[in-house]
Amino acid sequence: MALTTQFDAPASDLVACSGPKEAIERLIKLYEEAHKLTETRFEQYLSGKTDLGASGGAVYPYLCVVVPAEAAPQTSKLALGQIASLSVHGATITQPALYAGYIEEQLTRVSERFSAKIYVGQSYTPIPLTFALERATASLTQDKRARLQHYFHTPNLVATNDDIVDGQYILKRHGAMPLTLFTAERIDYSLHRIQHYTATKPEHFQDYILFTNYQRYVDEFVEHARGEIDAGRAEALIEPGDRITTKSAAPQDDKGARLPQMPAYHLVQKGHKGVTLVNIGVGPSNAKTITDHLAVLRPHVWLMIGHCGGLRRTQRLGDYVLAHAYLREDAVLDDVLPPSVPLPTLAEVQLAMTRAVQEVSGLEGKQLKEHLRTGTVVTTSDRNWELRFEKNAVRLNQARAIAIDMESATIAANGYRYRVPYGTLLCVSDRPLHGEVKLPGMADAFYQERVSQHLEIGLRAIDLLRKEAQAGTLHSRKLRSFDEPFFR
Repeated sequence: MALTTQFDAPASDLVACSGPKEAIERLIKLYEEAHKLTETRFEQYLSGKTDLGASGGAVYPYLCVVVPAEAAPQTSKLALGQIASLSVHGATITQPALYAGYIEEQLTRVSERFSAKIYVGQSYTPIPLTFALERATASLTQDKRARLQHYFHTPNLVATNDDIVDGQYILKRHGAMPLTLFTAERIDYSLHRIQHYTATKPEHFQDYILFTNYQRYVDEFVEHARGEIDAGRAEALIEPGDRITTKSAAPQDDKGARLPQMPAYHLVQKGHKGVTLVNIGVGPSNAKTITDHLAVLRPHVWLMIGHCGGLRRTQRLGDYVLAHAYLREDAVLDDVLPPSVPLPTLAEVQLAMTRAVQEVSGLEGKQLKEHLRTGTVVTTSDRNWELRFEKNAVRLNQARAIAIDMESATIAANGYRYRVPYGTLLCVSDRPLHGEVKLPGMADAFYQERVSQHLEIGLRAIDLLRKEAQAGTLHSRKLRSFDEPFFR
């Protein structure tokens, strides 16, 4: 069915769908056909055949939403002097079976709010061979791998970017407007990186993510997860290497396996409503890397629960810090999000974390204020920042900073960029400005006392935020621009 609009046709063979479910079924069918075509052409290539046809291979499916003229003014507040007319919003789609629940939820909202019509067809964007059959291509001889580019499409890095996320399309009013924050190529790129960095499949990730920077939190999480499984409140625990623990079966013992750079652990609940814990290690570069990729999974929230240096004399070891602002001294995102751009505090997240501290610790009123401090957290890329304190002292003082770490502001900044609700609850593990430098003996005593409670607080905050998400009150408008793609 042809789609006739003022725009150029965004795809071929566009078919009108009666609703989100039919659209998803057609997306899955087209994607599976494309994947099968790629497999067939690759098998022919392996057999020595060089005449693989003129089509050039498979293309991504295309999802298109058309908003009628009477509803079009609701979709943008930009004053561009245009007469209201119907608007077209589209996106290339990959792995539609993986994203089926998300796509259905978003299409339902858009079609109900804007009386939008849904179309599905084939895009003009080829599926790169390495994204479709990565493991197969890895086993090729060097000669066959070198000649692949003559018969198959390779990833287009010019088009694999965050231009939509970073607002580069804001004034490009010709053609179909972006329907989603990410193109299919950008998603495929990250889905492969997720498995590489975490040693778990993307489909295992849950909608609620905790980041930490210490292995002791992982040990506590695994113990907690097994208790939840035994109690019937969770379906499984999935660890790196896809080691799966269920109520009826424990995984094979492979403790000698080498952990990946940022191992992930998934406490699985039906509908991806469980919790994923990722040990991102130390440093803002790791924090940026993992959030760049996990953002394509569209989680409901991610929280940082780690350790920090307390900067105030009144703080004690084991006190908590709830970040209300961030001083971004790490610089890893400055090119795409200037440090002059403020990172807003999200009330839903802040209230959930405060309430979680109250419930788990049992502290109230004045006692709570003595052990939970809110304020500015500094994130640095220099692990030995104390050695340059004289140079940084004035800036820390001007910022009224209360804590310093190496990941929190980066995670918050990428949460802001990617429209993922974010928050930070840190625990003071040392006070270097006041004579308490983190040394092994002091650190061990702190870990034994606080890690378990801190993780419990993070998990309780997730419980509260899950209820907000189910009620439709979690995703703050503070994260959305004034000309935003329809899909969150």
